[in-house]
Formats: sequence, structure tokens, C-alpha cells
Amino acid sequence: MNPWLFVVAAYAVACLGTLGLTLASLVAMRRAERAAESLKRR
Repeated sequence: MNPWLFVVAAYAVACLGTLGLTLASLVAMRRAERAAESLKRR
């Protein structure tokens, strides 16, 4: 059996997971910055 299909699939899953985690972190960071800014304005 050719292992390259598995290797490519594993890299794809890892890259998509990393991208998803990065985007989720960015969204959470932006939300936290907005919340901190609104507290600062009070």
C-alpha cells in the first residue's frame, strides 16, 4: 500500500487544524480587546 496518501492527508489535517485554531484565537483576542476597551471607557 502506498503511504503517500496517508502522509498528504495527515499534513492536510494538521494544516487545517492549525489554521482553524489560529482563526479561533484571533476572533477570541479581538473580542477580548473590544471588551477591555469598553471597560476602559467607563
